[in-house]
Amino acid sequence: MLEGSILQDLKLAHQPEHGGKRPLNFGVYYKNTLVSLCHALEDCILTCSSAPLVVTAFQRGKWYLEEADRYAELADQAQHVAILASPDTGFAEHPTSQKANVDLVALEKSDPVAQEWHLIIFGPTYTAMVLCQEISEEDYGAQGVPDDDLERKFYGFWTFEAELVRETVEIAIAHIDSYNSDLANSLRSQVKAITAEAQTRDRDEVYTAVSKVVDYLQTGQQHLDRYQEGLDNNLVSNELQAFLRLAQLIDQTDISNPMAAAEVATLAEAMGQVLDLPVWQMNRLRLAGLLHRLGFLQSDSVLSPGSFGHYSDDQPAPCCPIVPGAQILRTMQRLKAIATIITHESEWWNGQGLPAGLAGDEIPLESRILGLLVAFQQRVADARSSEDHARPEAALSDAFAACQAEASDRWDPKLVEALSLLVSAMQQGMNLSVNLPKIAAGMWLLDSHSNDDLLDLASLDATQVVS
Repeated sequence: MLEGSILQDLKLAHQPEHGGKRPLNFGVYYKNTLVSLCHALEDCILTCSSAPLVVTAFQRGKWYLEEADRYAELADQAQHVAILASPDTGFAEHPTSQKANVDLVALEKSDPVAQEWHLIIFGPTYTAMVLCQEISEEDYGAQGVPDDDLERKFYGFWTFEAELVRETVEIAIAHIDSYNSDLANSLRSQVKAITAEAQTRDRDEVYTAVSKVVDYLQTGQQHLDRYQEGLDNNLVSNELQAFLRLAQLIDQTDISNPMAAAEVATLAEAMGQVLDLPVWQMNRLRLAGLLHRLGFLQSDSVLSPGSFGHYSDDQPAPCCPIVPGAQILRTMQRLKAIATIITHESEWWNGQGLPAGLAGDEIPLESRILGLLVAFQQRVADARSSEDHARPEAALSDAFAACQAEASDRWDPKLVEALSLLVSAMQQGMNLSVNLPKIAAGMWLLDSHSNDDLLDLASLDATQVVS
């Protein structure tokens, strides 16, 4: 990572010795993935209900020229656009550069930012960013720099986290300051105003952004040669990252239970061990735990035209009321089983649950496990926040007692019995290490079982089916 680059400055600010900020999780991205990702995030500017500040780095002016017409349209919707790149012929002469709210920062060739690819969008209702740095020739190893430009590799990460985007845009502005202090001061004032406005606005436009990201990445897959397996896997990985990042944001907005996804996933893995489930099934259950809160999303904003909620001829629409949040996962075929697990986590053992009224063993096993653990974790979190439950053992006991009282009605009694073994072990000192998921490295959670059919459709009434 180049010294003095924006990416390195942000990474250093998140080292353990610097104020306890959460360490960042980096990954490797092919250029074709970054093109799809950036275009999706940029498109959201065009439909954004507020005018965001956009700071972008193009490495060289020629890459900017390829996007200049597109950026003219983006500038019409944005509050301000600042573009950093090494100057090339025509860089400053293009009409987009003459717009009143567009500023170019011509980077010196020795500037490490000239080796970076950034898109930073900071607005009151929508924030997103991609931060990447091209790997060195040495990093490519024996195979050398690829001949195909789309196979060039970059190291970095992307996110929707508003505070992280704000922190990064401030670092970028500090870098601009050495070139144009007046522009930097103007951008600082805009960041301050946007931060204040954001306190009174909802940031729900992230749902549309996730939809666009998945659409663009899937389109990118369709245009790949069948031999480009590495590029295809990179696109799939980022589709999964989009959902994991959305789930992460949902947790962050729940002040009373901000670790729900990580804790449910950890409990699910431990329960899988108690039940002696195969590794592939525990991976599937863990991923469902990380994404389970998507099932609680009910807003129509989750479903965007032409994407979420669309069914092809070989994927008929479900016959019973859908779970909007879980439906977003169905746009990714590799998450078919996960979507089914989350959809049916609210079924009851006695058949009185939703959305399909499944009963007993008709309910997929992972759905039964997930539903029980979600309820248990939420009850533990509620107890922990109560002054009457200062001792962790008491919170575990009361949460389990509530679940046990619902055995045979709401929960599979055998799973409640398995949970009792897990709770007993925790009360006796067993430590379940809860770690935030490394989103950029989540591809290992997907395997050939992730798109299994979990329901025996032939044995169910047509009105029950949600595949």
